Amino acid sequence: MSKIKEAFKNKAFIGFLTAGDPDMESSEKYILDMIRAGADLIEIGIPFSDPVAEGEVIQAATLRALKSGTTVDKVFSLVESLRKKTDVPFVFLTYLNPVFNYGYDIFFAKCQKAGVEGIIIPDLPYEEKNEVETVADKYGVDLIPLVAPTSRDRVQKIAKGAKGFVYIVSSMGVTGVRKEITTDLETIVKAVKEVTDTPCAIGFGISTPEQAQKIASISDGVIIGSAIVRIIAQYGKNASDKVYSYVKSIKDAIR
Repeated sequence: MSKIKEAFKNKAFIGFLTAGDPDMESSEKYILDMIRAGADLIEIGIPFSDPVAEGEVIQAATLRALKSGTTVDKVFSLVESLRKKTDVPFVFLTYLNPVFNYGYDIFFAKCQKAGVEGIIIPDLPYEEKNEVETVADKYGVDLIPLVAPTSRDRVQKIAKGAKGFVYIVSSMGVTGVRKEITTDLETIVKAVKEVTDTPCAIGFGISTPEQAQKIASISDGVIIGSAIVRIIAQYGKNASDKVYSYVKSIKDAIR
């Protein structure tokens, strides 16, 4: 069993932050805080200047990270440092441009060396994924598919043969906290489960323990990013206690 699938033994909590926001030392501290609070898997955002899938909160975090001097090499160093302290799986979330410019072979070889188990690339079309997936597979990195609330046939086409986990997008649009999630997620989860036994987790817009509990009741895991990034934006280098308390409240709700 892969480390990612192992994270879904029980209902999984997946926490996200943007590496380098407000600086790399804080990012390492906050990732360890999330793990201490019960996070089963961590998504680490590699900042990119044109994050098309992100809402205002993560866009602002991306700008802060880039201004603080965050680079892809520094993010790899962050993971290498974290790997000495934890076995919790790490997944990168980034855009195709940084991976392409780095060079697929070099990028995924460094993922393997640093200890990154998966990658999510929101702007990689399903029809063009093979050129990336072939190289990622060579280095044991799962290319995790994103499934949006579209047609059943499209959902099943993308989910079939998925590796790591299936990331189900709760709502159309960009990332960000939502007061209410109205998508028929149960139908999407059912469609995914008909074609794969790979775990599925739901993200985009989830922020409260009540929302997380509801989402966990119909899926294998819950992904939260913007709500965590918003705490970091508010408290900067002093967010440890707040990040820990928030993540613990979510994990307690979905247990």
